[in-house]
Amino acid sequence: MWESVLVLQVPSPSHTASVKFKFQIPKPRSCITIRAWMNKYSSIRCAGKVNRWSLNGMNALVTGGTRGIGHAIVEELCGLGATVHTCARNEDELGTCLRSWKDEGFTVSGSLCDVSSQVDRQKLMDVVSSTFNGKLDILINNAGTNIRKAMVDFTAEDFSSLMATNFESVFHLCQLAYPLLKAPGAGSVVFTSSVSGFVSLKSMSLQGATKGAINQLTKYLACEWAKDNIRSNAVAPWYIKTSMVEQVIPYILLFSNPWLSLINCVF
Repeated sequence: MWESVLVLQVPSPSHTASVKFKFQIPKPRSCITIRAWMNKYSSIRCAGKVNRWSLNGMNALVTGGTRGIGHAIVEELCGLGATVHTCARNEDELGTCLRSWKDEGFTVSGSLCDVSSQVDRQKLMDVVSSTFNGKLDILINNAGTNIRKAMVDFTAEDFSSLMATNFESVFHLCQLAYPLLKAPGAGSVVFTSSVSGFVSLKSMSLQGATKGAINQLTKYLACEWAKDNIRSNAVAPWYIKTSMVEQVIPYILLFSNPWLSLINCVF
């Protein structure tokens, strides 16, 4: 039996308002704790990760795969059987990750690339085409960055840098990847967007603009490339504990608050 018993009120990141979440949870047959309930349903959710589907025989390019979300994507794809190529700007980080993945039995190759550079993007796709014999099943446009300033404080250099890294790069990489994605007869493009592309977040006007542009590009490619059986999707995460943001958001708010842990558990 299910009944509505829990309403959570959580401060917003700006602390100027609060957000309410209402859940339906199972009516306990005995006096179990909320933590036990969370653990039970978290285990079920995690267990569902096993054997969800297989990517055996498929390949993928993940940009920015040595840190944060990109690193997790590489390992997820490999865990599902895919062969992955990734890229990064830092040679030491890339080498460390490649050795670690090899030790784990993952099939991952990598190359140096600054995605803000048109020349580097072309070299990257040349390597990918050679590595995967002219075919690409999955393109994950993940690499991105942020500059936090009030809108009026952005310089022309800030604008050019952020636009080149976050939007120009994904647009160009999609252009370069198109024939490779078309070659297998079915392909998938996934963009790492952000909540900032939908709502206003403090000091993130320019980053939010690039993510909003990515959201719109996702829609256009979904329509334009449907005839080629190439899917286009974007994922828009909230704050994730990565090296880019861990100094900006209070650790206690996102990862120690039991109510937010419950929300993460349920969803």
